[in-house]
Amino acid sequence: MSSQRIKFNLFLLVLLSALFVELSIAELTEKSEQSRLTEDTVHADAFRRQKVEPAMAAYIRTLDQPGENLALYWLETDFGKERMETVWGAETLADFRQKWKNHPDYPEYRKWCSAIYDDAKCFPVPKFIEKRAGVTFEDSWMYERNYGGKSGHEGCDIMAGENIRGYYPVLSMTDGTVTQKGWLPKGGYRIGVMSDHAVYFYYAHLDSYADLEEGDRVKSGELLGFMGDSGYGETEGTVGKFPVHLHIGIYLCEGTEEISVNPYALLHYLEDKKIKIW
Repeated sequence: MSSQRIKFNLFLLVLLSALFVELSIAELTEKSEQSRLTEDTVHADAFRRQKVEPAMAAYIRTLDQPGENLALYWLETDFGKERMETVWGAETLADFRQKWKNHPDYPEYRKWCSAIYDDAKCFPVPKFIEKRAGVTFEDSWMYERNYGGKSGHEGCDIMAGENIRGYYPVLSMTDGTVTQKGWLPKGGYRIGVMSDHAVYFYYAHLDSYADLEEGDRVKSGELLGFMGDSGYGETEGTVGKFPVHLHIGIYLCEGTEEISVNPYALLHYLEDKKIKIW
């Protein structure tokens, strides 16, 4: 066999080996990505933290129904551990949807992402024309809390710019049904609304309620009550243990099980959906 023929065969062998390695890596990568989604994904800490980087947060604000887009974003970035390589558009999302749609656990997972983000229509505190009366919030998910024993903070606190009880209206973020109302030692005067897709929105530390009872239907933007500082006491009406604020909790309801998720990213999404008053 000529040396030229030998060189060609060696080149072909190297090329095929490289191609085999590339295909193997691609196959392993896809299998690794597919393993991110199981029937227990919505129970996992990575999903419950609801991490969204700024570029994606800005993009979903342009969408009417961001739920499935976020579902795909979390799968493609390993729930925020990996950075987005490009700003997504309709074509990119279509490719990712095609990739995941036949996964056996995708429909259930997508259902919960859509239930959270597509049902929520407005920020829970209206926008005041007078700037001094604004509110702020930060990501305090699972920060330590000590009342009644050590626990993780399963929610997000919206802090009042003016520390005045009964001044800030609290609005329902979704359509739904009032399922809980009344005093809790930790949450004070609280009200809970079950959205139409079985997500429970919990509003705590109220000063007072609107004229609502358990079983009543509410619309997104409807008044639930007023922000206060109630709670951290066995005695109903305990106040003054902390500044005026609104605690928001979000729970996915599967039968009798409740899965808490971080409201922080959703509140950011709703910031430009504030109802203006005064």
